[in-house]
Amino acid sequence: MSEKVRLVILITAQPGRGEEQVAAFERLAPVVRGEEGCLQYDMHQVSGDPDRFVLIEEWGSKAALAAHDVTAHMVAADAASPGFRAGPATVLEISAESVA
Repeated sequence: MSEKVRLVILITAQPGRGEEQVAAFERLAPVVRGEEGCLQYDMHQVSGDPDRFVLIEEWGSKAALAAHDVTAHMVAADAASPGFRAGPATVLEISAESVA
């Protein structure tokens, strides 16, 4: 049984502020990808909506994800995001195993 953790995170920026979300992600992504246990950290824009995004994360373990959540760069990012986000992100943990 895999200990990996996969997350799909739905993000909505305030109207017209999607570029701020993109810029924040571009600054944060290289740091997060360098964290121990980070296997994937990719954000995609929803087609036709410049203010909606899907972030896909994969971590080697729950411990790696827990450590990520309390890093200084994530605490700072979480504090800054209400300035351009429409509300809290929706975090969905998905099965590490494919259903088909």
